[in-house]
Amino acid sequence: MREPSLFYIPLSRRRLLQSLALVSAGFLTRNAFAEMLAQTPHTTAGPFYPDHLPLDQDNDLIHITNDITPAVGTVTNLSGTLVDPSGAPVKNALIELWQADNFGSYIHSRGAQGGQRDSHFQGYGKFETGKTGEWVFRTIKPALYTGRTRHFHFGITLPGMQRRFTTQLFFAGEPANTRDMVLRAIRDDAQRASVIREFKEDGDTKQLAATWDIVMSLTPGAYDHDDDHDHFDGPPPPRGEGFPGGPGPVPRDPL
Repeated sequence: MREPSLFYIPLSRRRLLQSLALVSAGFLTRNAFAEMLAQTPHTTAGPFYPDHLPLDQDNDLIHITNDITPAVGTVTNLSGTLVDPSGAPVKNALIELWQADNFGSYIHSRGAQGGQRDSHFQGYGKFETGKTGEWVFRTIKPALYTGRTRHFHFGITLPGMQRRFTTQLFFAGEPANTRDMVLRAIRDDAQRASVIREFKEDGDTKQLAATWDIVMSLTPGAYDHDDDHDHFDGPPPPRGEGFPGGPGPVPRDPL
């Protein structure tokens, strides 16, 4: 499988209108514009969604509450917006992130690879989108584990929905991308390209950063049109303050 072209423009209403103008003027091809608005594909939640959620569930996975020792690994900053296929932002949606630590282990009772786990890594976080659909996480670059390429897991629960939509985000240039079973299962080239991002290194801090815009339909039943009934993988966790049973407030502000 050849890794698709990574043409990409972060979405917002202003950028969408600018891009439409570029299409009209002939500076963007129709295919490139279609890729920009490609609906984010569903992928499996995988076997390691936390079976016991951590007490600290904020969007900074590097530091656990009251623990002064940070997680081991390359600091990675993820940010983007949640939009509908027209580019309109989706606010008040719950974004969840879970991933492997620097040893390739998850915070799951069966998720330790080689018996090692970074006890200082939160492993899971969540964020509620603001009025412009923005979301942000501070985490580490996930290590590889047996059988998979490097990736992040995301869960998105739209306002008013009771079930979680799951997808994954991948690193451009990873050798294992071409043989990863999850990435290969995304048949549409534009959709596959939409979940592969370039992570750029800051020359001073050596931290990595990437932006990724998640495009989801708000139409009821939009994800029930084929034979895959696993688009939504169960109920989301309590959102926190203001939501019955929540362990704490869901972050809204950038780090």
